[in-house]
Amino acid sequence: MTARKRSATATPPAGTTAALALSDGAIFWGRGIGAAAKKTGEVCFNTSITGYQEILTDPSYAGQIITFTFPHVGNVGTNEEDIETVTPAARGLVLRADITEPSNFRATRHLDAWLKANGLPGICGVDTRALTRHIRDTGAPSGTIVHAPDGKLDAEALVAEAKAWPGLEGMDLAKDVTTRQSYSWDETAWQLGRGYGKLAKPRFNVVAVDYGAKRNILRCLAQAGCKVTVVPASASAEDILRHKPDGVFLSNGPGDPAATGIYAVPVIRALLEKRVPIFGICLGHQLLALALGAQTKKLHLGHRGANHPVQDLETGKVEITSQNHGFAVIPETLPKTAVVTHISLFDKTNEGLRCTDRPAFSVQYHPEASPGPQDAHYLFERFTALMANPKAA
Repeated sequence: MTARKRSATATPPAGTTAALALSDGAIFWGRGIGAAAKKTGEVCFNTSITGYQEILTDPSYAGQIITFTFPHVGNVGTNEEDIETVTPAARGLVLRADITEPSNFRATRHLDAWLKANGLPGICGVDTRALTRHIRDTGAPSGTIVHAPDGKLDAEALVAEAKAWPGLEGMDLAKDVTTRQSYSWDETAWQLGRGYGKLAKPRFNVVAVDYGAKRNILRCLAQAGCKVTVVPASASAEDILRHKPDGVFLSNGPGDPAATGIYAVPVIRALLEKRVPIFGICLGHQLLALALGAQTKKLHLGHRGANHPVQDLETGKVEITSQNHGFAVIPETLPKTAVVTHISLFDKTNEGLRCTDRPAFSVQYHPEASPGPQDAHYLFERFTALMANPKAA
């Protein structure tokens, strides 16, 4: 059975055990996978052809139902190493084909079993090209996904639930995914045959503010010689400075930066006043911009995938990057003391900034490459160089 978009009054086809209902009344029927559950959130799409486990465990996907445009999902199975957080925050997933049987020496569990264990419902048999075009044309809609093994699906009720969901604008989701207490991190990058390493001789002391930090970002910091102390999103400037950091990292995360900024921006401004070197990624980039007096906006589609070209305006170099964000900095609102350093070659939106009067910079994309290309790993070395010589900024 190949699912098609249907009206809210349509009767589910025979054999249907799952549905995705959109707030505009569109219904996509299919077969249920993963947990037997119902979730509501923003429906988006990701164009990556690898790294589905990393994507599903990225805290930045809190509140979202992920449509995978790549058809062969499940082919490498799952394992306990390729996760970005212990508790996935995504609401569910949408696939074109049935989950592929795992065929990888690192696999320890089938994707379907992993989804069940983590309470994630999914739907397969969906025309993901049609759904992606629908999102492209109308913007990322609210949606309700349900896996009902008994086939009992009320289309009208599902659409009503999707319509009732308030959407991501105005939502502070960082508070839901952040760590509840501070902890130390010294795990370094993964190597074939060795697994993850451990930092032996740290050169820098970094405090990472966790707005929804991915584990591989912390590994990249440790790989660059940073002893990392992770603190909650609600940490005050005094809490952060108490650790006497050489630099502060502002992590990625979900939700509306303006909502998180209510408590995060005053802290970042205090750190800027102390001239502490700062490096921000994704939500951290947006929060740094807000602290500088700029504004952010919700994008029509957002950027989600591992094939996004970004140009470094200061070197002319083009990087292929991994991205996952639905909001962006409005470059025209940046102060004169902040310059745009990177832009998207897809839509020219802002992808990076650098302060000219403070040791601080940030990028919108994910240089840790989990999943994705490693073109932007140099940014971690740029951060350590800034901490080594903050007055050079």
